[in-house]
Amino acid sequence: MHMSKKSSTFAAAKVMIMIKSAQYIISSPDVKDCPKSILPEYAFIGRSNVGKSSLINMLCHNPKLAKTSQKPGKTLLINHFLINEQWHLVDLPGYGYAQAGQKQRDALKRMIERYCLLREQLVCLFVLVDCRHEPQKIDLEFINWLGENGVPFAIVFTKGDKLGKVRLKENVEAYKARLLEDWEELPPVFVTSAETKLGGEELTAYIEQLNQEVQS
Repeated sequence: MHMSKKSSTFAAAKVMIMIKSAQYIISSPDVKDCPKSILPEYAFIGRSNVGKSSLINMLCHNPKLAKTSQKPGKTLLINHFLINEQWHLVDLPGYGYAQAGQKQRDALKRMIERYCLLREQLVCLFVLVDCRHEPQKIDLEFINWLGENGVPFAIVFTKGDKLGKVRLKENVEAYKARLLEDWEELPPVFVTSAETKLGGEELTAYIEQLNQEVQS
């Protein structure tokens, strides 16, 4: 596959881009129930327990914005948050929650796919991956599905504080090498930590860059 939307290297803007306001808007069971808005959207998704809610809260400087839980699989709806009154951050359900029944897993898969394919406001989907683990089949299959369907996305490694700098770099590079077995060019890649705020400025600046491109 070929990634043509963006290169894998992103230089963060030197000017600090702040998320000054974040407001919960609505939770929707299906893409047809999402806000009737023309604002650009940036959605976050990943396997259950990847640290999605913690990352969202870190980016928005609000520890209580997205609900966090020690039990995975708590996000079951499409959650919209209005950021700086300019764009929507979307918290999507996690995929691959093993303890969910097959019927629920199928329903969530259908919800996610419909949002990714039908939501015209979606500018970029951020796929969250736990940096501590080797590439997982379910993540690779989802990433390849995005490529096959032309859904613009970036990869966000989470929990970067859980590894030393050398091991972290090794894991990220190994993941990139695995992706290059299927892709001619990598999507944008970010390394983050909700605990230390690693990568928060770069990720926010990237969203701002895409916002400017959408508006131009």
